Amino acid sequence: MRSIAFADFLIGLGILFVLEGLMFAAVPAWLKRAMKSALVTPDNILRAAGIGSAVAGLILIWVVRR
Repeated sequence: MRSIAFADFLIGLGILFVLEGLMFAAVPAWLKRAMKSALVTPDNILRAAGIGSAVAGLILIWVVRR
């Protein structure tokens, strides 16, 4: 039997795939430009944005679960 936490993880992963797929389907040219922009962005900026996004996601999950 799967745990509730694992089921939640799989649901979150599914939502991620849906949103990413919709972005590629709806605005592929914009997404290509964003990827090219990411290639020239310094690593420390990308790292900070990634950490900030992860922290915001954890806070959102914590608030919803409370």
